[in-house]
Amino acid sequence: MKSLSSFSRQVIRAALLAALASPAVQAQEDEAKSYPNKPVRLVVPFAAGGGNDIINRYIGQRLAERIGQPVLIDNRVGADGMIGTEFVSRAAPDGYTLLAASTSYTTNAAIHKLSYDPVKALTGIAQIGSGPLVIATFPGLPVTTLKELIALAKAKPGQLNYATSGVGGVNNFGGELFNIMAGVRMTHIPYKGGGQAVTDVMSGQAQVLVSTLIQAIPQIRSGKLKALGVGSEKRSSLLPDVPTVAEAGVPGYEGSIWWGIMSPSGIAASIANRLNADMGLILREPDTVKRLSNEGADPVVVSREVFSRMIISDIAKWTRIAREAGIKAE
Repeated sequence: MKSLSSFSRQVIRAALLAALASPAVQAQEDEAKSYPNKPVRLVVPFAAGGGNDIINRYIGQRLAERIGQPVLIDNRVGADGMIGTEFVSRAAPDGYTLLAASTSYTTNAAIHKLSYDPVKALTGIAQIGSGPLVIATFPGLPVTTLKELIALAKAKPGQLNYATSGVGGVNNFGGELFNIMAGVRMTHIPYKGGGQAVTDVMSGQAQVLVSTLIQAIPQIRSGKLKALGVGSEKRSSLLPDVPTVAEAGVPGYEGSIWWGIMSPSGIAASIANRLNADMGLILREPDTVKRLSNEGADPVVVSREVFSRMIISDIAKWTRIAREAGIKAE
């Protein structure tokens, strides 16, 4: 038995040495040492001018300064971000094609049949930041706290409406997560965009708004909307007097939008780690903190392993919510 164990170890060692010496592995190592030696493409799967695009254009510019090569923004729009994501999933894992990912990467996985495996096809490189959802109401609704809203919703099941920017988006998921965790049944009213949802809640056509904070904060500050809770784990620096949903009555609730950089799986660890380190330095800069704050977000500096685990956890979470709430793609 002892000699067999020794033989097994020799076989394993030989196999490992052979793998390391293979042309494919050697080519990847050589490429990693010279990275980057040409422009990097950052695919933004949404239209120019939106929050996702604005954040990633800034990040791309700062990353270009750090790596010494241009970072080209490529807006590949369509299908709620899935067209651009599929394009990146089929690219070579060499660090020259990256995806500007966001929460939609995980919500799409919960309700769509995808042409790529959202867990295996891509991997997290670096999280950029996150911003909370906010639960706000029409000022005339007779509630001043989240607990009072929950009590009213329980007294009138199905009679309170909550407005969002559309079916299947993070706001819809955040609203249904609230319904499930608070034990209430508010009726979802989807709009074609967040602006109309905000307008109708301000006028009382709908009673409750579930929105990204950046979309609603001007009306909250002007008193045209009443904020009852933010979905982040900690209070937002933009609305420090507004409690989190968790502390205001729904323990464990977490609903946020996040942004990050992903790559096709199989990228060399040295390239991925370098990009993660560069992003960490960029995210700690005061100008970056200020720029993200303008979009209602805070920088998030974590390892790529932590970011990847968060993505997988989010896919499982939103898939469960879609199943329980009956959220389906339009």
